[in-house]
Amino acid sequence: MNHDPTALIDVDPSSSVAPYEQVRASVTELVRTGVLPAHTRLPAVRRLAVDLGLAANTVARAYRELEAAGVVETRGRLGTFVVEASEGPDEAREAARAFAGRMRELGVSPERALDLARAALADG
Repeated sequence: MNHDPTALIDVDPSSSVAPYEQVRASVTELVRTGVLPAHTRLPAVRRLAVDLGLAANTVARAYRELEAAGVVETRGRLGTFVVEASEGPDEAREAARAFAGRMRELGVSPERALDLARAALADG
Protein backbone atom coordinates (compact mmCIF):
# COMPACT_ATOMS: atom_id res chain seq x y z
CA MET A 1 0.00 0.00 0.00
CA ASN A 2 1.28 3.47 -0.86
CA HIS A 3 1.57 5.59 2.28
CA ASP A 4 3.11 8.60 0.51
CA PRO A 5 1.19 11.60 1.83
CA THR A 6 2.37 13.70 -1.12
CA ALA A 7 -0.03 11.78 -3.36
CA LEU A 8 -2.86 12.09 -0.82
CA ILE A 9 -2.66 15.73 0.28
CA ASP A 10 -4.62 18.16 -1.84
CA VAL A 11 -4.03 21.85 -1.21
CA ASP A 12 -6.60 24.16 -2.76
CA PRO A 13 -4.97 27.54 -3.46
CA SER A 14 -8.40 29.19 -3.83
CA SER A 15 -9.54 28.02 -0.39
CA SER A 16 -10.00 30.53 2.43
CA VAL A 17 -8.20 28.01 4.67
CA ALA A 18 -4.47 28.72 4.96
CA PRO A 19 -2.29 26.22 3.05
CA TYR A 20 -0.43 25.12 6.22
CA GLU A 21 -3.80 24.38 7.84
CA GLN A 22 -4.90 22.36 4.80
CA VAL A 23 -1.70 20.29 5.06
CA ARG A 24 -2.12 19.87 8.84
CA ALA A 25 -5.76 18.85 8.52
CA SER A 26 -5.05 16.44 5.66
CA VAL A 27 -2.25 14.67 7.50
CA THR A 28 -4.31 14.53 10.70
CA GLU A 29 -7.20 12.94 8.82
CA LEU A 30 -4.90 10.46 7.04
CA VAL A 31 -3.49 9.41 10.42
CA ARG A 32 -6.92 9.30 12.10
CA THR A 33 -8.35 7.05 9.40
CA GLY A 34 -5.31 4.76 9.39
CA VAL A 35 -4.23 5.61 5.84
CA LEU A 36 -0.95 6.76 7.40
CA PRO A 37 -0.27 4.22 10.17
CA ALA A 38 2.06 4.71 13.15
CA HIS A 39 5.75 4.84 12.29
CA THR A 40 5.13 6.08 8.73
CA ARG A 41 7.85 8.53 7.76
CA LEU A 42 6.57 11.78 6.28
CA PRO A 43 8.45 13.40 3.41
CA ALA A 44 11.11 15.96 4.29
CA VAL A 45 9.73 19.50 4.59
CA ARG A 46 11.46 20.72 1.44
CA ARG A 47 10.41 17.71 -0.63
CA LEU A 48 6.76 18.00 0.39
CA ALA A 49 6.84 21.76 -0.21
CA VAL A 50 8.16 21.27 -3.75
CA ASP A 51 5.72 18.44 -4.46
CA LEU A 52 2.75 20.52 -3.25
CA GLY A 53 3.95 23.80 -4.77
CA LEU A 54 4.20 25.48 -1.35
CA ALA A 55 6.88 27.42 0.49
CA ALA A 56 9.05 25.32 2.80
CA ASN A 57 8.00 27.52 5.74
CA THR A 58 4.35 26.63 5.07
CA VAL A 59 5.03 22.90 5.32
CA ALA A 60 7.34 23.44 8.31
CA ARG A 61 4.53 25.24 10.14
CA ALA A 62 2.12 22.38 9.38
CA TYR A 63 4.67 19.88 10.74
CA ARG A 64 5.16 21.99 13.90
CA GLU A 65 1.39 22.09 14.43
CA LEU A 66 1.18 18.32 13.89
CA GLU A 67 3.98 17.75 16.37
CA ALA A 68 2.39 20.05 18.95
CA ALA A 69 -0.85 18.08 18.56
CA GLY A 70 0.96 14.79 19.11
CA VAL A 71 0.23 13.45 15.63
CA VAL A 72 3.87 13.24 14.52
CA GLU A 73 7.31 13.44 16.08
CA THR A 74 10.53 14.69 14.56
CA ARG A 75 13.56 12.52 15.16
CA GLY A 76 16.28 14.91 14.06
CA ARG A 77 17.92 13.88 10.81
CA LEU A 78 15.93 10.65 10.72
CA GLY A 79 12.83 12.61 9.76
CA THR A 80 9.26 13.11 10.90
CA PHE A 81 7.14 10.08 11.79
CA VAL A 82 3.51 9.36 12.64
CA VAL A 83 3.29 8.53 16.34
CA GLU A 84 1.58 5.54 17.88
CA ALA A 85 -2.00 6.34 18.85
CA SER A 86 -2.37 6.49 22.59
CA GLU A 87 -4.45 3.86 24.34
CA GLY A 88 -7.76 4.98 25.81
CA PRO A 89 -9.22 8.47 25.88
CA ASP A 90 -6.80 11.35 25.53
CA GLU A 91 -8.05 14.23 27.64
CA ALA A 92 -5.83 16.78 25.91
CA ARG A 93 -7.07 15.72 22.48
CA GLU A 94 -10.69 15.87 23.68
CA ALA A 95 -10.13 19.33 25.15
CA ALA A 96 -8.62 20.46 21.86
CA ARG A 97 -11.60 19.09 19.94
CA ALA A 98 -13.99 20.89 22.28
CA PHE A 99 -12.01 24.11 21.81
CA ALA A 100 -12.03 23.71 18.02
CA GLY A 101 -15.75 23.04 18.01
CA ARG A 102 -16.46 26.11 20.11
CA MET A 103 -14.25 28.29 17.88
CA ARG A 104 -16.18 27.07 14.82
CA GLU A 105 -19.48 27.86 16.58
CA LEU A 106 -18.22 31.39 17.24
CA GLY A 107 -17.08 31.80 13.64
CA VAL A 108 -13.43 32.23 14.63
CA SER A 109 -10.94 31.39 11.87
CA PRO A 110 -8.54 28.50 12.51
CA GLU A 111 -5.56 30.86 12.42
CA ARG A 112 -7.15 33.24 14.95
CA ALA A 113 -8.16 30.28 17.17
CA LEU A 114 -4.55 29.06 17.18
CA ASP A 115 -3.34 32.56 18.05
CA LEU A 116 -5.84 32.71 20.94
CA ALA A 117 -4.75 29.27 22.18
CA ARG A 118 -1.05 30.23 22.03
CA ALA A 119 -1.77 33.43 23.96
CA ALA A 120 -3.75 31.52 26.59
CA LEU A 121 -0.96 28.96 26.98
CA ALA A 122 1.64 31.71 27.27
CA ASP A 123 -0.38 33.34 30.06
CA GLY A 124 0.18 30.16 32.05
